[in-house]
Amino acid sequence: MSYLDRDTYGIYTNDDDTGPGPRLMGADTLIGEDVYNRQDEDLGDIKEIMLDIRSGQVAYAVLSFGGWLGMGDKLFAVPWQALELDTVNKRFLLDVSKEHLKNAPGFDKDDWPDMASTEFNTELHSFYGTRQNVAGGVTSTGSVMGTGSSSLQSDPGYTGSRGTGGGNI
Repeated sequence: MSYLDRDTYGIYTNDDDTGPGPRLMGADTLIGEDVYNRQDEDLGDIKEIMLDIRSGQVAYAVLSFGGWLGMGDKLFAVPWQALELDTVNKRFLLDVSKEHLKNAPGFDKDDWPDMASTEFNTELHSFYGTRQNVAGGVTSTGSVMGTGSSSLQSDPGYTGSRGTGGGNI
């Protein structure tokens, strides 16, 4: 289900570049959004968006991966700047293989880690090759998120940045 389907206010369906999307979007419309990798493999979907209340920035997206019908899913905190909004296909992209994601630091839905701890942040950002709270963080492949353009952003009306830290998408 794409964010257009959850857009109860109609703010992302305008073709005349009015409204906030996709440069500024409601978190509620992004929960449930599909996440794929660059090999077009389905990595799961966004279950939650975690806000750093002190900095006012989006810290992580919680990705559900594996399992069947919501059972046995492993949850992963993915640094926000590791995600890229694919406005053409109405989904997020995460620049990791399925095999790499299987080795990511994950957790069970009934046993969440202390996401605000230094240890958790260090492990997570090291795994994904990102830097904490830095707009335009660098991915594990060396690509800079949040700057420049991409063939994935071929929507002619799209002029915003992609997947940056600081809560911008």
